[in-house]
Amino acid sequence: MNEQHNPWFDTTVQQLNDPQNQRVWSVIVSLFGDLAQDKGARISGSALTRIITPMGIKPEAIRVALHRLRKDGWIESARAGRASVHYLTEYGRNQSAAVTPRIYERRAAAPGDWHLLIAEDGAGQATLDDVLLLSNYVAVNRTTALGHGPMPRNLDDLLAAGVNSMRVPGWLKARLFPEHLQDACATLQRDLQQIAAPPAGLTPAQTGTLRTLIVHRWRRVVLRHPDLPPSFHPEDWSGETCRALVFQLLDRLPRPELSALDTQAD
Repeated sequence: MNEQHNPWFDTTVQQLNDPQNQRVWSVIVSLFGDLAQDKGARISGSALTRIITPMGIKPEAIRVALHRLRKDGWIESARAGRASVHYLTEYGRNQSAAVTPRIYERRAAAPGDWHLLIAEDGAGQATLDDVLLLSNYVAVNRTTALGHGPMPRNLDDLLAAGVNSMRVPGWLKARLFPEHLQDACATLQRDLQQIAAPPAGLTPAQTGTLRTLIVHRWRRVVLRHPDLPPSFHPEDWSGETCRALVFQLLDRLPRPELSALDTQAD
């Protein structure tokens, strides 16, 4: 049978649909990261279609995106009787696990023990570039990086200095939280504030649709800026208000059991 018609669900899907260009492969990554990240977790092709098509994404686009994800080593597919099932590869699970703590952290990190690394223009640039690949560093300019945690060793070509107190200027805040990111966060906050409490009777697939949309929108905000304390935030940054709204809604939409997604026949 078809999904139960639910006006609240239809309205909420429209509200949560990403206003930016929606990449189907990225939506699927968000879906697996939220619903089926564990080793051995599998989602049938029909369940995947049932979750994603209410977003306005056609089955053909889902098939193309799955092909890309298989080619890139994220997902494997197999036959289970007459049906197909899809699951994350070890690479896909590792990639998802690497960002899961940041996506699902209910409170912003407040790192301390700051230090500054400065490279000579040219000579130490390659070393500094390698350091900036680590998640606890942010670039101040082409030759300077700010990091938190223990000061790294074996960086003899960089000047390293501990920072006991710090004032963050407006230009650095603007660089770390650019206008397009602030706009995306503010838009998500407005959308979440307009959503009423979920009604009873949502199907598992409908819950999966909504969770995927929420996580996908939030992921596109929280993974695009470093984990930094409030002193680094621009005055009008709405990230922490948005974070609270995200988890308030996710808590009202408990993650469905994968087996329940296949109890509804097409």
